[in-house]
Amino acid sequence: MQALSDFLTTDYGLMSAVVIAFCVLGAGFFVNFVRKHIKEDTARAAAAAATARPGHSH
Repeated sequence: MQALSDFLTTDYGLMSAVVIAFCVLGAGFFVNFVRKHIKEDTARAAAAAATARPGHSH
């Protein structure tokens, strides 16, 4: 219980909370960014494959 009290009431505890929150938000942004670009690149590659060789199944 003392650790939780220190975490929420001291300057170093609050700075730790800020750093942890920043890391979690940064990771969330990074995952969202990568997923968005994977989706866009997949769609672009599929469109390029469809127009590159019409009539071929490859």
